Amino acid sequence: MRTLAAELPHEEGADVELAGWIHRVRDLGKICFVVLRDRSGLAQVVADAAPEATLESVIRVRGKSRENPRAPGGWELAATSIELIAPAEPGIPIQVNADPDSLSLESALDQRFLSLRNPKALGAFRVQATILEAFATTLRSQGFTEVKTSKLVATGTEGGSGLFEVDYFGQRAYLAQSPQFYKQAMVASGLERVFEIGQAYRAEKHDTPRHLNEYCSLDLELAFIESELDLIELERRLFSSIFEAVSSRNSRELSAWGARVPTPEEVAKAPVVGHDEAIEIANREAGTKAYEITPEVERAICAWSERERGSDLVFVNEFPRKHRPFYAYPKGRSTMSFDCIFRGLEVTTGGRRINEYTMLKESFERNGMEEGDYAAYASIFKYGCPPHGGFAIGLERLTQKIMGFQNVRQASLFPRDRHRLTP
Repeated sequence: MRTLAAELPHEEGADVELAGWIHRVRDLGKICFVVLRDRSGLAQVVADAAPEATLESVIRVRGKSRENPRAPGGWELAATSIELIAPAEPGIPIQVNADPDSLSLESALDQRFLSLRNPKALGAFRVQATILEAFATTLRSQGFTEVKTSKLVATGTEGGSGLFEVDYFGQRAYLAQSPQFYKQAMVASGLERVFEIGQAYRAEKHDTPRHLNEYCSLDLELAFIESELDLIELERRLFSSIFEAVSSRNSRELSAWGARVPTPEEVAKAPVVGHDEAIEIANREAGTKAYEITPEVERAICAWSERERGSDLVFVNEFPRKHRPFYAYPKGRSTMSFDCIFRGLEVTTGGRRINEYTMLKESFERNGMEEGDYAAYASIFKYGCPPHGGFAIGLERLTQKIMGFQNVRQASLFPRDRHRLTP
């Protein structure tokens, strides 16, 4: 029966079988050390001669497990046989067993099927899997129902800008920017608390380290809230659960990148700062001359929070109405909306939504929108919809900041930006 590399310590002296990829070979003539890679990690195989196979070939090894403090994990396999299962062609275009930092990002993305084989690079997506699981598990424990909504829509959720157009049997359709309208509909249906993990699309011609045109959005919506402060407290609990899960399950992956996650105590210390105050702090701290929340302001406000409050998370609320979508609940000249900024990057946007039909009609008029273009959406609120709100977390951005990546594309398996449609 096949054993994993990480299980060798439990198989001392036993006849075991390993299967995986040839990660590295060191041939000393009379003895050869082969490092085999499988999903659990690396294992050293000791053989009399080097296998007749290239790096990245898939092999099966049989032998006895024994202790060796100098081997990966402190154990090795003394081989009695090595079987070639699937040979790799010579001349591999990138060095899979090198540190990912030695490879340019463009080269890594051009050879994505190979660069993802590197254990350190792949570790980011093990972290990402933990984020997804913790997000869903935490929300289910609080009475949320998972939903899946259509990604083909007739109109946009934010006034029609930044949409990818699709020919839908002769009709004009678009790839969804967000499940926003559908989340609200499901709150009004009586589920009250819903979440969705799904792709979102933005046809925006960005070319920055923080933007993707396709990304994974972790969305939630819940009924019977008073303001955005209820949502902020929910996100605190959610982040605490996510970070604790990553810390306990992905210590190896974090260590490989020299990364860490905030503690629950640090999450609890994250301040809530009004939009205008955040800009004032940033202008004072960093010497910026901003009038709105810019990337420079995001970095400055997080640096201030880390120094003054002991947290690299900041919640910025009370955004002006002109900076928020038409469905944001008004509060004088501002709105009951917020962003969560983590280590200098906005990773969450959310807030309370308009739930009253008459108020929504006023918002249409204020924003120069025709109600007829949003008739299906408006119908959600004609027949009774509770006060509600929600937020969305960008999975790739959250992963980027946890791992300390310079570019969000490092946190996307197969990134889609304005220049890249393959692989």
